[in-house]
Amino acid sequence: QVRLVESGGGLVQPGGSLSLSCAASGSSFSTYDMYWNRQAPGNQRELVATISSGGNTNYADSVKGRFTISRDNAKKMVFLQMNSLKREDTGLYVCKASRVVVGSRYDYWGQGTQVTVSS
Repeated sequence: QVRLVESGGGLVQPGGSLSLSCAASGSSFSTYDMYWNRQAPGNQRELVATISSGGNTNYADSVKGRFTISRDNAKKMVFLQMNSLKREDTGLYVCKASRVVVGSRYDYWGQGTQVTVSS
């Protein structure tokens, strides 16, 4: 079992920056692939960024060059640095942990932290 708690959201003006954090509890954090997803009202959930257990990263085209995902396995945390924010980045940002063990996939989700980009 993994429990995820996000923090760092808030209201920011277009062009500003925010840093999100996701704190995990439970064992074997380093073996999980970690994801940041976001969901805006009326929109489908969107995968924003991923970081594998080995540290490989991937980003949605919409955030490439602006967002950076990272992790600290010793602290059991994953981060999302968001720069040059746009109104369309508004949404509930949710952290997910995922791994496959003996052919079975285990996914855990946080409750999310709200990001609002507005002037």
